[in-house]
Order: sequence, then structure tokens, then C-alpha cells
Amino acid sequence: MQKLVDGIHEFQDSYFTSHKLLFERLAQGQQPLALFITCSDSRIDPSLLTQTQPGELFIMRNAGNIVPPYGAVLGGEAATIEFAVSVLKVQDIIVCGHSHCGAMNGLLHPEAVGELPAVRAWLTHAEATSRIMKENYKHITEEAPRLTATVEENVLVQLENLRTHPSVAAKLARGELKLHGWVYKFETGQVFAYDAEKGQYLPVEETVARSSSVSAELPSI
Repeated sequence: MQKLVDGIHEFQDSYFTSHKLLFERLAQGQQPLALFITCSDSRIDPSLLTQTQPGELFIMRNAGNIVPPYGAVLGGEAATIEFAVSVLKVQDIIVCGHSHCGAMNGLLHPEAVGELPAVRAWLTHAEATSRIMKENYKHITEEAPRLTATVEENVLVQLENLRTHPSVAAKLARGELKLHGWVYKFETGQVFAYDAEKGQYLPVEETVARSSSVSAELPSI
């Protein structure tokens, strides 16, 4: 606990003092660039990963970066998504999974969460991921590759769940919102983004570059 308190003192004496104007502007409101949905895992720091400042990311975190389908649980997740899209008017939503995810390991090995009833119940919102792994990935038997595939498939499942939220569906239909699926490999610092056209995860810088190139080639109206 002392480390946290010392950190607060350092923040107040150093960072806050040198960024005082930023925090004064933030007191007037927020205009985040994106809603960033990721896992609660302590090894992930969205702002550090994306090198963003306070006020630039609206962040939602839970075990397994799970998005319950709309109506399944009208709780914190649904409220956060609705507020980000309808009030803050974010134009991008990122669902970011990560390597060595304990929640996804629990999905693969239910016995590992046998004594954790709340975790078991929460993971039911990733049942589609579990079914995909059981039926479509029987050929992958080694633990590490199987966990990686689970993490990747779960991101795609949660993106589909996002589409069930009315605020998201409406903005998508008007072309005012984009959804992105990322996987962060924290031991190497790499981030991979799902490329729908190629049906695979590619280094995020490649997908952004390709998207920009395609946009540049589109004729103006």
C-alpha cells in the first residue's frame, strides 16, 4: 500500500504540476477518442499501451474483456457502452484481448474456476467462445496455442455481442462507428488487429496502413 501512496505523492508533485493545463481542460468535460474494452488483468495498461493522455480513452475493464449481449445483464457494461456511444459519441470501439488470459484459461478448463461461482457465472457470457473452441479447434491440442486461439476467438465473439446493443447498432447503421478487435501480447509488446477481409489477425500497424490506403483509393463523391 505504501508504494501506491508514494506514487500519488510523486504524481501530484511531478506529473500533475507539469500538466496542470491539461487537467484544467479535463475539468470542463471529456471527448475521448475511443471506447477501449479490455481485461482487468493487472499486466495491461491501456493508456501506456496506446501512449494516450488522460481524457483520450474511455475504458471498460472486466475479467476476459467480455461484453454481455444486450438485455442479458443491464449493468455496468451496458451502461458504459451506451454512455460512450450516445453521450460521448466515440467513433471507435476496441475490444482488446491479451496473451495468458486467466479468464480464457478458465473457459477452457472449467475445473479451474470450480470454487469461484461468480467467475463461472460471468464466463457464461463467453459460452459462444467455448463452443467455437470445442467444435472448430479440435485439431489444436497443445495448451499454449489453444489458449491463444481462445483469446482471439473471444474478441470476435464479444464484437458480435457489441452489435446487439441498440446504441451501437444504430451508429453502425449510419456509418458513424467502427469496431476493432485487438490482441495484445504483453511479453513482446506486440498488438495484433483482426482484418475482416483476410480473416486473420495482423500486426495493428499493417491493418491501419492498409485501411488508410484503401480509403485514399476510394473516389470522392
